[in-house]
Amino acid sequence: MPQWLKNLVGRNKAALRSNTALHAQQSIDRHLLHTVCHAARCPNRGECFNCGDATFMVLGDICTRGCRFCAVTKASPLPPDDTEPIRVAEAVKEWGIRYAVLTMPTRDDLKDGGAAHFARVIQAIKTRAPQVKVEPLISDLRGDEEALKTILNAKPEVLAHNVETVPALYAAVRVGADYRRTLKLLENAKKIAPTIFTKTGFMVGLGETDEQIKALMRDLRSVGVDLLTIGQYLAPSAAHYPVVRYPDPAEYRAWEEYALSVGFKAAASGPLVRSSYRAGALYARACLTAVSK
Repeated sequence: MPQWLKNLVGRNKAALRSNTALHAQQSIDRHLLHTVCHAARCPNRGECFNCGDATFMVLGDICTRGCRFCAVTKASPLPPDDTEPIRVAEAVKEWGIRYAVLTMPTRDDLKDGGAAHFARVIQAIKTRAPQVKVEPLISDLRGDEEALKTILNAKPEVLAHNVETVPALYAAVRVGADYRRTLKLLENAKKIAPTIFTKTGFMVGLGETDEQIKALMRDLRSVGVDLLTIGQYLAPSAAHYPVVRYPDPAEYRAWEEYALSVGFKAAASGPLVRSSYRAGALYARACLTAVSK
């Protein structure tokens, strides 16, 4: 890892010691909640907690798949907890969050992939804190269109699902996932609910080429994706997929410019950008772009 990137990660870790970040952690602990910030070992926790942002992980912190890039535990998960929707909603209200991101592990053990439970969490937030905007970051739901409709019917502001990498690397990086299924889900979301923004994100540094990255962006725009995030892959451990390279900041700027040139309403590209990084600000930028057009 280059020194400039180590320094960036170090500053974010130091921010976890602030009073604001400690208060956020206490609220998460008090409500017995999971966050993807912890489960995926996100390097931005310090910055986001100090901005009042967090991504709640609904349906537990155990995944039924074994993607080689991911730090989330792979095992047999517990059944959905019926008290979770209220606990998440109360934490969102207590924390004063204005833009809530919800994510989920892949739950292939559940008939609907967990869609009904996920929708109840969205509805609970909107009931207890109607001013809060909600962005669900969902699994591929095994391509189940009815399950997707269940989540969209809860009326989130953004529907997010990550493509994660270029199609040539799917077999090596995304165990159990399918590139075409991911594109179809994003396409269906836009067809079912045209007024809801769709969003996706992918990692770089896994061995992809610049042309593969640009081709991926064109594919995503062809199915109407509105918002995009691009960030550096950081291997959670030596047992995970290895980092092939560390693109420099200029490359991230060029990819963001290309994303906007092919029609994304908003894009965030940088070494520590993650799919939920400053999600509310990205949504606001997309809204401004939509209004201007």
